[in-house]
Amino acid sequence: MKPRLTLGPVLFNWPADRWRDFYFRMADEAPVDTVVVGEIVCFKRVPFFADAMDDVLTRLTSAGKEVWLASPILVGSERERAAMRDLVRCDILPMEANDMGALALLEGRRHAVGPFINSYNEATLAWLAARGAMSVSLPAELPAASVAVLAKAAADLGLDVEVQVFGRAPLAISARCYHARAHGLHKDGCQFVCGNDADGMPVRTLDGQPFLTVNGTQTMSHGYLGLAAEMGRLMEMGVGRFRLSPQNMDMVAVATAFRAVLDGDRDGAEVAAELSRTAPAPLENGFFHNMAGASYGAELGTDA
Repeated sequence: MKPRLTLGPVLFNWPADRWRDFYFRMADEAPVDTVVVGEIVCFKRVPFFADAMDDVLTRLTSAGKEVWLASPILVGSERERAAMRDLVRCDILPMEANDMGALALLEGRRHAVGPFINSYNEATLAWLAARGAMSVSLPAELPAASVAVLAKAAADLGLDVEVQVFGRAPLAISARCYHARAHGLHKDGCQFVCGNDADGMPVRTLDGQPFLTVNGTQTMSHGYLGLAAEMGRLMEMGVGRFRLSPQNMDMVAVATAFRAVLDGDRDGAEVAAELSRTAPAPLENGFFHNMAGASYGAELGTDA
């Protein structure tokens, strides 16, 4: 199968018109094969995008994109559980499950598994495949050796494996809203302050060094995961899907560059060097090379 490029869901609280126009442009201009759509970080944001959702889905499908609807990462209240049940049961488009509750509701139906579910070993892949998973997006913190093992196991199961190759790495999700707390607000009266940070709110250490990024209830890496130089090696392992996570930059240009690497038209190291100059945050590939996740180095022939 030809390697496929996936655009993950927008994780940040962008204004509704910007959110809609972003997907319209990705539908019309970006060489991505699959687009995952849905508010998965904070249930309170959902009403902002509801009126634009049908137009976005229509535009993407009309452009020939494979579209998946994404379930939330963390479901708490009964209202949120009811909304997730309604989302899963609509059965209009394939679903990407991002928590165990969604997996339970999707059992027996063909679905994808997002990177927010901990798929760390071969037994987990076998269990997911038996329940109807057709694709599994691996957690961003896995080193190359683990990705290779899981890609081989997935191939034996007839399962697609996906690896995130660009964008901030998702690290944790919490019932507490760090964004609201940082502004002296409670979660229930957050005033949607996460909307002030289109690329997340930077977190620094006591001595002022960049450390992490906060996006509402979500904790993310400070830098952008950047595996352009490693894509050839990932394809050799048997990875067939490559995920881009939307950031506050020209994502059409990012998708075009990664598509060129997949097609053999550009060198991955060249694209990585270009992104290191143009991305708003530094690139990181330490997880893949079994080093500190925030580190970045040239593609290494072997990993520690």
